Amino acid sequence: MADRSAGDGRTAGTVTGAAGAESTAELGRRVLRLRTERGFTQRQLAEPAYTAAYVSTLEAGKVRPSEAALRHLADRLGVSYEELTTGRSPRDATRLRAALTDARRALATGAAEDATGLFEEVRDEAERLGFAEERSAALLGLGDCALETGELTLARDHFEDVERLLAGEPLPRRIPAIRGRAVAHLLAGELRYSCYLLESAIDELNASGLHDPYALLLLYTAAIAPYMDMGAHARAVRAAELALALAPSVDDPGLIARMHRGVARTLIAEGRTAEADASLAKAQELYEQLRIHTDLAHCHWMRGYVHAQDGNLERAERELRTARDMLASKRAALFTVQVEVELADVLRRRGRTAEAEALLLPLLARSPAPEPVDAPGPVETPEPATAPGAAPEPMTAHGGPGVTADEAGLTAERGAVHAGGAHRLLGLIADERGDVEAAEEHYCAALSLLERTGAAGDLADLCRLLGDLLRREGRLEAAMDAYRTGLGHRAAPGTTTLGPAPAEPPM
Repeated sequence: MADRSAGDGRTAGTVTGAAGAESTAELGRRVLRLRTERGFTQRQLAEPAYTAAYVSTLEAGKVRPSEAALRHLADRLGVSYEELTTGRSPRDATRLRAALTDARRALATGAAEDATGLFEEVRDEAERLGFAEERSAALLGLGDCALETGELTLARDHFEDVERLLAGEPLPRRIPAIRGRAVAHLLAGELRYSCYLLESAIDELNASGLHDPYALLLLYTAAIAPYMDMGAHARAVRAAELALALAPSVDDPGLIARMHRGVARTLIAEGRTAEADASLAKAQELYEQLRIHTDLAHCHWMRGYVHAQDGNLERAERELRTARDMLASKRAALFTVQVEVELADVLRRRGRTAEAEALLLPLLARSPAPEPVDAPGPVETPEPATAPGAAPEPMTAHGGPGVTADEAGLTAERGAVHAGGAHRLLGLIADERGDVEAAEEHYCAALSLLERTGAAGDLADLCRLLGDLLRREGRLEAAMDAYRTGLGHRAAPGTTTLGPAPAEPPM
């Protein structure tokens, strides 16, 4: 029998098909493992076409086999050619994909903590089997779980792991992880950096000619929220227009629903509340069909915000309570407290200030006190503290389901925009009852929180409120400083901290 170690007439350095992407050493280890598991000797595996010496050399990683040799070995080992060359068993791949589907369903319909365990099992099994695609999908799911529970640092870690794992893949494959990381920074109050991540990815996609509709729609939809919070309304509107233009090319109902939610924010800012409500109704219908409970709760939250803008406070309260209950039942802690800030604003406007105050104070009780601010410095403010986001019933402090007291809290690193909004509302309540000292303390606490975020609208509003308070107290010089600072934020919101708008794809 001839020694076929040269690989069926090909040079030993040549390899075809899927094996070309596989390291010689890894392939050799896989052949060794499979042969050992089946109890074959090297001679038994090699015969009749090859020699034991050839198999020994292959297992040592010293030869790169031809496709014909690999097909012979796969047949003798009882595995498919794909499994031998890539390490991917079709059965294992199918099993892991089914497990990923179960985990996503658990995240959509239940508590994120329950889904986390399922995603972790898939991640660990995929890592053991060397299945990079399924492992990255599981890490992406873990990042989404951490976003929902408010563990923003953990979420960023998971998304960064996905980016590292897919570093050699085309950019569109990494876009969901980049978008996730941007959302984590947004929720932490780091608006400028969130915009930077999204715009950089958009520019890179367009500069490289990778005009992937799904990836671009994901990015433009995600960019609307930080743009709006920074007061960059024109940029947000353009992102919404581009998202609407891309939507017909994307077959993903969940992403389309998310787009409608984002577009609604721009319509609200333009006073087009009826159109905004219609956009939210489309999103809500899709989420109900898909049974995605968290996003459905976000729709209720935003519809509550729309009704509040229209002055229909009773309906606004009803929608916000629905959102709060849904999110609390899923133990979505950060979203829950954010909705409570929205709800407290509606309660205050309905004259129920005691209820509003009782709702707000526990949300800040565990937050470290912000540094005192004697007079507003250059700041940028997010949209009014009641900008639509999402969250359910009060935490355990208020008897809300499923959220522990330790999770109840807004801080500078976790929900800074809504923490500032809570202090703003408490300042208004104190101001309305004539407690000037408490009102000033809360306004300054809000400014201290919001000046870190780059959100322009809320900061300008706070500077006006503080200026009015100081003027009534006869502190005219301090009041003028507050007004000047507020005018600075109003002058060109969102333009002084953002660079040129990203390039647009050919439409």
